[in-house]
Amino acid sequence: MAVAVKIKRMMEESSWIRRMFEAGAQLKERHGEDKVCDFSLGNPILEPPQAFRETLRGLAAEDMPLKHAYMPNAGYRFAREAVSGYVGREYGVEPGWTNVIMTCGAGGALNVILKTILNPGDKILVPTPCFVEYRFYVENHGGVPEFVPGTEDFNIDVGALERSIDAHTAGIIINSPNNPSGRVYDGDTLERLCRMLEQKSRDTGRSLYLVSDEPYRRVTYDGVRVPSLPKLYRNTVIATSFSKDLSIPGERIGWLAVHPEADDAAALVNGCILCNRILGYVNAPALMQRAVSGLLDVTIDAGIYRKKRDLLYDNLTRLGYSARRPEGAFYLFPRAPGGDDLKFTALLQDQLILAVPGTGFAFPGYFRLAYCVEDEVIERSLEGFARALAAAG
Repeated sequence: MAVAVKIKRMMEESSWIRRMFEAGAQLKERHGEDKVCDFSLGNPILEPPQAFRETLRGLAAEDMPLKHAYMPNAGYRFAREAVSGYVGREYGVEPGWTNVIMTCGAGGALNVILKTILNPGDKILVPTPCFVEYRFYVENHGGVPEFVPGTEDFNIDVGALERSIDAHTAGIIINSPNNPSGRVYDGDTLERLCRMLEQKSRDTGRSLYLVSDEPYRRVTYDGVRVPSLPKLYRNTVIATSFSKDLSIPGERIGWLAVHPEADDAAALVNGCILCNRILGYVNAPALMQRAVSGLLDVTIDAGIYRKKRDLLYDNLTRLGYSARRPEGAFYLFPRAPGGDDLKFTALLQDQLILAVPGTGFAFPGYFRLAYCVEDEVIERSLEGFARALAAAG
């Protein structure tokens, strides 16, 4: 067999997001791109801020020695120092530059962290709904992902997580603002989660790491702010990227930061640096490290996505759909009429609307709409949403 059994299985179970993206390509070829309303892929539609473009032009024109050379695997010291300062301002806990590693996006950061902390057979708990690529990231490094259902309003079920922890549990991954629900976990819930992790760490005799995946942290609405996990729990590791707040997902630049008081912090950081190299990332892109290090307080205008959220949410709920208004990110996660998300997303495809079933996020009965699209796509889709709702009875 040319392909490994594990990879063959992963391909068969591969991301519903990509499946819908590929189905969309076929629909667009048959009907024309302007006829298909594609809400499948969370690809930021906004151009990067002007400051990023000016910085990049300046860097490209600047004549400097070794501009594109290797640097230490953890990244340039000046970039790590800049991120450490930003973390201190944003989270209220400054990790120090030696506890920061520049990475190839948040996906790279997560894989580096997981390879560092997982022994074969160790569990990582993931509250759902969730970005289901976490499953493959955990399995990449010999771990076992365990999805723990959240509440009906997409909050973390702390009690369910507590019941799932045993001696084989290495940690938990959370994502807030959440993909696919747009939920921002509130401070009270996170405080209960962190107190529980402290107690379970004592009970199991093992450091339980809380890995916080935060690429949407600065894409929030209506005055909502994402609580600081490092202020609540010392065994926190932040993984994030500039993909959403600078709208540069294709540049694959991000960082991870280890709490300075985490258990075995120095060993954890050194392990992550080693894994950054041996996983083949080697180092984060040199030019992007230079670009983002001076732009840590610059973001896209999240208000543009808020208007798109309101346009979609207000119209779908007016039609009769049931959904929770997202507090962040750029996703709406309505309940599937009739309860079967696979059947309903097929009905939407009949109307040339592409959505991702909640099954793809370990939360069946719902479907995800990525509203990082032109307003015209949202407006053009409404009649199709009405017809699909009628077809579902």
